[in-house]
Amino acid sequence: MWVLIRLAIGCIFLLSSFSTLLSPYQNFLYVVQAYQMLPSWAELLVAHTMPWFELLVGFLVFFGLWTSLGLRLAAVLFGTFIVVVGQALLRGLPLESCGCFGEWIHLKPQMVLILDSASLLTVLLLLGRLQGVKNLSLDAWFDKNERRS
Repeated sequence: MWVLIRLAIGCIFLLSSFSTLLSPYQNFLYVVQAYQMLPSWAELLVAHTMPWFELLVGFLVFFGLWTSLGLRLAAVLFGTFIVVVGQALLRGLPLESCGCFGEWIHLKPQMVLILDSASLLTVLLLLGRLQGVKNLSLDAWFDKNERRS
């Protein structure tokens, strides 16, 4: 069961990164700007780097490579998303969609806040069950082959 949950968390980041990377970066830049949190230079930096960071985190979590690090980074990302979406809701920003999945999936910010909170709690649970989470992972494969040597 823990492995399936790990795979699902990894898929969230992979789907989000692919949807953003396969579109012009200006689309994601517009999403970042809509949250009105950062200076323009930081908005550009986030628009260029966040999709690649999500891809990295999704890969680490999905394939179970450096699983603990991947899950910790996922927790940081979910926590960040909660703060970003939460402040937008508190400020009453007119967001129709969170922009999390580009043009592929449109979710209301309120729904994203709930899903990200549940995902953060799930990741924290996974970190507490790391041995079970590492089943069928690259970490387990490398550990097994290292013991054979």
